[in-house]
Amino acid sequence: MSKVNVTDVILRDAHQSLIATRMRTEDMLPICDKLDKVGFWSLEVWGGATFDACVRFLKEDPWERLRELRKALPNTRLQMLLRGQNLLGYRHYADDVVEAFVAKAAENGIDVFRVFDALNDLRNLETAIKAVKKAGKHAQGTICYTTSPVHTEALFVKQAQELKAMGADSIAIKDMAGLLTPYATYDLVKAIKSGVDLPVFIHSHSTAGLAAQCQLKAVEAGAEHIDTAISSFASGTSHPATESQVAALRGTQWDTGLDLELLGEIADYFREVRKKYHQFESEFTREDVSVQINQVPGGMMSNLANQLKEQNALGRIREVFAEIPAVRKDLGYPPLVTPTSQIVGTQAVLNVLSGERYKTITNEVKRYLQGGYGHPPAEVDAQLQTKAVGKEELIDGRPADLLSPEMARLTKEIGELAKSDEDVLTFAMFQDIGRQFLEQREAGTLEPEQLLPATQGGRAMDEGVATEFKIDVHGETYQVAITGVGGKESGKRHVYLSIDGLPEEVMFEPLNAYVGGTTASGRLQASAPGHVTTGMPGNIVDVLVAAGDEVTAGQAVLITEAMKMETEIQAPIAGKVKGVHVAKGDRVTPGEVLIEIEG
Repeated sequence: MSKVNVTDVILRDAHQSLIATRMRTEDMLPICDKLDKVGFWSLEVWGGATFDACVRFLKEDPWERLRELRKALPNTRLQMLLRGQNLLGYRHYADDVVEAFVAKAAENGIDVFRVFDALNDLRNLETAIKAVKKAGKHAQGTICYTTSPVHTEALFVKQAQELKAMGADSIAIKDMAGLLTPYATYDLVKAIKSGVDLPVFIHSHSTAGLAAQCQLKAVEAGAEHIDTAISSFASGTSHPATESQVAALRGTQWDTGLDLELLGEIADYFREVRKKYHQFESEFTREDVSVQINQVPGGMMSNLANQLKEQNALGRIREVFAEIPAVRKDLGYPPLVTPTSQIVGTQAVLNVLSGERYKTITNEVKRYLQGGYGHPPAEVDAQLQTKAVGKEELIDGRPADLLSPEMARLTKEIGELAKSDEDVLTFAMFQDIGRQFLEQREAGTLEPEQLLPATQGGRAMDEGVATEFKIDVHGETYQVAITGVGGKESGKRHVYLSIDGLPEEVMFEPLNAYVGGTTASGRLQASAPGHVTTGMPGNIVDVLVAAGDEVTAGQAVLITEAMKMETEIQAPIAGKVKGVHVAKGDRVTPGEVLIEIEG
């Protein structure tokens, strides 16, 4: 057998997994010369959440990042993660958008496209794989690994064979949650290699602490490629350390041939870079074997924790973890990867906090049960499907077949703000934040989010002052350091703390926030049957009624968005709309009166 090839994910999945995808291009370019000399089979540099983070938080043009990396890494294949028909967004796009996006990504520097679908509905990969082949690039067909009564070794082998028939140049086993175990990996790789004559890549997160062992067993079974991360951004919810895997295979028939000394220099560089992003570190990115029980990936854990923190309900996170398998079963056992991880996780939070399962159903759960994302792996709960979809027609075919071409419309909608086809595609991926990004670029007002200083000591606010205090009720003592203060949002100020060495983010409201029965935003506190409120902090996506409208109980009156998931807010009673106190784009929190209805 030939040497094992290494794909390093330091410029994409490693920082997505550990610091919320916040690494900036300015911290990537200085080390590219050394990265280019290593001899990696490829570097994963784009896709996943990087596009979203560039536009939403970093205020960088993701296309420009790709072009700069292409220029700085002339001798290394550049790789991206593509969500099939979802591309880099959270909905299905028409085929012409998929084709245009792949063509432009290839033109700007991507050599290898790892294409997957959250449901392993391979119909959703066809257009993207054809587009990759048309561009003359490497199409990597991807299987999302998970465990359930229907996810069998035979099923995965069948999917690998179908991917080869589509034109895939290689097969990736994508273990996003760290569910693989060493001997299950060996058996799976052996079976796929017996059934499909294509190179096999192992992409396994270290969440359960087993990924390095899984990769070694995969290599023994015939896998030719492994995904790793430079050690300073490895382990936990990231990936096995590149240096460790190189050392483990050194002197064997699978020797990678990579230079440990050069890898060490790269690790030293990124160790310093990581300190810059300390505010995005989370206790939920550590290794935790409980993922083998609840199947919650690390990134999903941190999202759930943030949702519950906003509700002052972090203490109920174990209830949510227990609810997730139930929701997943009801939805036909989808693998938990974007966007299904958000769909399942957000619904589980709503179920727990409302005290009633499926009292509120998100629009994405409705769309999923209708068939809008494709075929679920198993049968869904029939009663839930009827409750969510009602009498609307179910989608049995490929969802994108119902979509008309979009590129002409999108080009017209964004107008002169778009200076290139790439700008139109940025708008296509995330229309609200994409438009905002292009408007700010036009006005010269692009400003990345604030990075907080990492140093402590002294009395300056930006350095942090350690303060010991005692909670009299319990007699507990904590070491607290204020590490930074963020901007205001809806009258609240973000304050970043370190408590016993662990980072925390809290929001403080003015003392008069609830004086006179109003919230910090000035809205009334919900107290009457006709007061429409929300069960989760978020933003208003759309207002569906106006003052004077007659509504029926259960009628949708608002659409809110939280954690990238949309939810319809329904009228609690029938009557006339007395007042609407929100508009599209407003930030809202639970308990506020958003609409008043007189019965």
